[in-house]
Amino acid sequence: MFEKVVPVNRDRHAGKKIREITGFEFAAKFHIAYVTMHEFARAAAVYPIVFVEDKEKDAFRPVALLGLDAGENLFVGANGKWEASYVPAIIRRYPFALAGTGTEGQFTICVDEGSDLVSDTEGSAMFDEKGEPTQVIENVKRYLAELQQMDVLTHEFAKAMTELNMLTPLNMRVRENDRVKNIAGCWVVNEERLNGLSNERFLELRAKRYLPAIYAQLISLAQIERLMSLKEKRSGTGAAGAA
Repeated sequence: MFEKVVPVNRDRHAGKKIREITGFEFAAKFHIAYVTMHEFARAAAVYPIVFVEDKEKDAFRPVALLGLDAGENLFVGANGKWEASYVPAIIRRYPFALAGTGTEGQFTICVDEGSDLVSDTEGSAMFDEKGEPTQVIENVKRYLAELQQMDVLTHEFAKAMTELNMLTPLNMRVRENDRVKNIAGCWVVNEERLNGLSNERFLELRAKRYLPAIYAQLISLAQIERLMSLKEKRSGTGAAGAA
């Protein structure tokens, strides 16, 4: 998604404008999208939510599955339209992102200069004639700050699931045409382990408000059938299905 991410700078970006998102071609090749636990309730109505391992950080991150094959987003149509009722926040924030400054808890706003949404002639200016940030930057700053807070809480949620040994690999096989392929690398909450928790542990999860996210993740797995149906329609084979 990101090609040339650089910190927003009043000198470098004085004449730059940001165009409104009218199409999602930039996300057409992403088959997963990171979601925070606060998005689970809405995302679960459309996408399967699973956990993937971030080996660099030795942690798990929740993502929405957007496709069954790497490089294919089944929710971006040929016209660039997002064909679902909910767009993950990480997609909506494009072309902006947060990057660490090297100081714990400190972040800087960045922009993808390689994006078609960054223009010299069209859109809303990033800085005014005096070099001061416009409402565009102020809105992005507030939005990204909220996402960062949600990200911290989501990291704590995923860490708690790991420490309680609540995650288990998702064994999913998809039949496509005349072959069966495995969808690997996904982890989900183990419902049996959840039901086997002591009352004390269960109440701890409730106190931390993790239960809605847990149940939303479990319910979301029914959306795997939606992915199979979308894959079938896109391929035009009529032969996709669960194995």
